[in-house]
Amino acid sequence: MALTPINIVIDEELTQNIASTTTTELQPSKTFALDLENGRIGGFIDGETAIQQFIRKAIYTARNRYLIYSDAYGSEIDDMLSQNLSFSVLEIEIPRLIEDALIYDDRIDSVGNFVLTQQSDKLYVSFTVTLVNGELIESEVTL
Repeated sequence: MALTPINIVIDEELTQNIASTTTTELQPSKTFALDLENGRIGGFIDGETAIQQFIRKAIYTARNRYLIYSDAYGSEIDDMLSQNLSFSVLEIEIPRLIEDALIYDDRIDSVGNFVLTQQSDKLYVSFTVTLVNGELIESEVTL
């Protein structure tokens, strides 16, 4: 007596129906609420608030500087800003670095619509993050 069937018949209509009814749904992203300004942790957040926190934290954390994070986490924006490059170079490189810092997250489908504004020594970057379920999150960071 065999433990596995030798002749398997796959119903193609059934597999097509299953594939067509599958939708992308975000998994819960419940995490600790971080108060980055005051250096405190308190409570929990989920959903869009948790994704916004991930976006800010991934952009502000320097890549390959902290052993606790993998090589994929963080950004290289600090290194770029320390080189005193012209605004025209930053307009090209900052969007690429932000997208690189965020796109590996399973919840994020794309990052785009970048607008960079420079005022004295601050650089304001606004952009749109598209989630895998189609939701849009407008974000802004100050560098």
